[in-house]
Amino acid sequence: MIKLLTLGDVVGKAGTELLCGGGLRELRARYTPDLVIVNGENAAEGNGLSREVAAQLYDAGADVLTGGNHTLRRRDLYSLLDDGTYAIRPANYPSTAPGLGYVTVTARGYRVLVANVAGCVFMEPLASPFETMDRILARESGRYDIAVCDIHAEATSEKMAFARCFDGRLAAVWGTHTHVATADETILPGGTGYITDLGMCGSHAGILGVSTDAILHKYLVKTPVQFLPAQGEEQLHGALFTIDEKTGRCASVERIARNA
Repeated sequence: MIKLLTLGDVVGKAGTELLCGGGLRELRARYTPDLVIVNGENAAEGNGLSREVAAQLYDAGADVLTGGNHTLRRRDLYSLLDDGTYAIRPANYPSTAPGLGYVTVTARGYRVLVANVAGCVFMEPLASPFETMDRILARESGRYDIAVCDIHAEATSEKMAFARCFDGRLAAVWGTHTHVATADETILPGGTGYITDLGMCGSHAGILGVSTDAILHKYLVKTPVQFLPAQGEEQLHGALFTIDEKTGRCASVERIARNA
């Protein structure tokens, strides 16, 4: 069995310090995953991912960093994305955008294709995540043993539809973006492990990782305000997928929630 540890959106300094200060090391010791995938799109001060923070997460134990609609906010990350090593952005971005939308890594001798797509409902009008994922699997056919995907999307229905569409073709599909962990972990009929949203790694003292005062100002006053990351009450959220490498089917999905 191959164990895949996935962690939700890392938000700001609180989330980065939580993982890099021992949180990820403790998870590795407890669950002994073969592969760790972390969504880092908001890890740099709560807005985008910098090359420095990416290196910190990698050093802390992340094997692959996935992204989302904020991934390209910081230009210093572009060269790392172009390297095609361990940081990826949504595959359905234009081909002219920096970086790649998937990477194939080795876990216990097996080739694991890790893909990242972004949803289109209530988000940017990108290429279809369904068609994009289909093309990736066709292009890489024969070059991987197991394929998994982080779908960074707002709409629950879009994430569920994506998982159903690729049931049996992807070993695991997990959602990110909303910063709210869902309790619907399941294994679909074709063997795909699924959860609608992993949640986030960061401060739960604010609103979705952002300072409460800033969010209330936005709702009550309606004038522009800087969104600052919240501090305190740190938690990390994710899921552990156990996959049968012989069949490519998910054997179990365990939701993870830990306080600092």
